[in-house]
Amino acid sequence: MTHPHTEVDDRFDRTIDRWFRDQLAMKPETATYLGIHEHDGDLGSGGRDAIDDEIAFHRRAIDELSALDPSELSPDRALDRDLALHQGRLAVHWLTEYRPWAGASGGAEHVGEALFPLFTRDFAPLDERLERIADRLEAAPRYLGEVRDRVTNPIRLWTEIDIESTEHLPGFLDTILSAARSEAADERVVERLERAMEATNAALEDQLTWLRSDVLPRADGDWKAGPEVFEEMVRLRELEADGDEILSVGEELLVKERAARDALASEIDPSATLEEVADIVKDDHAPTFAEALGEYREWMSKAREFVVTNGIATPPEEDHLNVIETPSFLRHITPFAAYYDPARFDETPVGTYIVTPPSSPEMMREHNRASISNTSVHEAYPGHHLQLSAAITNPSLVRLFSGAPEFTEGWAFYCERMMKEAGFDDSPKAWYIVHTDAIWRATRIILDVQLHRGVIGFDEAVERLVAETGFERPAAVAEVKRYTGSPTYQLSYLFGRHMIEKLKSEIQARDGASFDLRRFHDTLIYGGTMPVSYARRLFERAA
Repeated sequence: MTHPHTEVDDRFDRTIDRWFRDQLAMKPETATYLGIHEHDGDLGSGGRDAIDDEIAFHRRAIDELSALDPSELSPDRALDRDLALHQGRLAVHWLTEYRPWAGASGGAEHVGEALFPLFTRDFAPLDERLERIADRLEAAPRYLGEVRDRVTNPIRLWTEIDIESTEHLPGFLDTILSAARSEAADERVVERLERAMEATNAALEDQLTWLRSDVLPRADGDWKAGPEVFEEMVRLRELEADGDEILSVGEELLVKERAARDALASEIDPSATLEEVADIVKDDHAPTFAEALGEYREWMSKAREFVVTNGIATPPEEDHLNVIETPSFLRHITPFAAYYDPARFDETPVGTYIVTPPSSPEMMREHNRASISNTSVHEAYPGHHLQLSAAITNPSLVRLFSGAPEFTEGWAFYCERMMKEAGFDDSPKAWYIVHTDAIWRATRIILDVQLHRGVIGFDEAVERLVAETGFERPAAVAEVKRYTGSPTYQLSYLFGRHMIEKLKSEIQARDGASFDLRRFHDTLIYGGTMPVSYARRLFERAA
């Protein structure tokens, strides 16, 4: 049934258009990521006033959207209204109750991420992008000075991470400058970039002195969310379960996945111990990281071909993905790989899949061939890249900001097992990695809940992760560092898969023999990114 267009629809559209533009003005770096390039030379405010402005923005949006009656809106707009309210309430809670901005400056990491899309995305001639990089670098000393005012409750671990980011950023700047010198035609651009980098590097040195001599000695804050704040985050995320229920899912699946992996070990080598089987799988890797990076690209292509040939999902017409080394400023918090979505508004949207070079010889074992295959499913096809490339074709502006991790991370994790069940690279070694990665995600649920409830500490979490997954210790340390600053995010992988599989079972039961897997997947990914509890509405309309 077609919903007649109403005056309330028009009012909603005007409200969301202003809501969208105000967010881009407030966070110009986000505009760049989305492919809106009028703000590319801007670097947002880093001061305490910027936090207050963001809180006020979300509160105004909540008031304005709450005044609109969803029953008078078209179904898509009613869904978007509720999503925007959901986002606003979460943001206010994060900024006013958890307050991570008070625990660490994040200055160098923010500057690096502001430069990253300008350097890695080929949306304009290099000279033009280098000019915008220079603009942001010229603003970087100001930004680095501003973030100091808000660090009122510094946290030692986060300050140490801050120091690492500040130490590593000059290496990324050197990479940019090397590319400028070798490829840029305009010497004037290169000279301007050199001056801006010199000033930024001096500001980074000053920032390091401040972090080490001022912040670190007084860094006695606690990174734990605490039981009440954590539980409220879970409630606001509308995960259809409380913290105890989510924890029980993690504990139950950890037992099941351990048993499945142990049973599989005998297929790989019946005479080997469990530890020896792990070595057999992990020792099967390319001799160099450069060759491993080539294998990531090969498996990415194989996975895409399998998805298309077997009718698993429909790639969008614009489907482009680059695979590159993780920039130096991100390596200490990205032990394996990560994905950056394509820019919705770029003429040619391109996803970026980053892979971290080994920090030590033993870390090369984490780039074993079975793991590369599975990671390429998770990060590329039909995981993050396919889902997010499809999501940006949805016309909704609200869904660009949704970012529900139980959908994005849950989908990518769901794809790992789904692809194996469909027959993609389903050898014993490959299944061994799927079960190992499921153990990792189940452990993430347990650690996420227990760390932020204060049940266990950092070192205990690292030991538990090493014991359960067999990760090399440097990788486990980098993992747990991430966990400390992202309460409720890590549980999203496995619990998100749980929610998606539950939804699929509901639709299968409803549709019976007419259930179509590709239609189910396409409805999800082309509906745009949103909490799984909201995505259910997409299927109510498709009934």
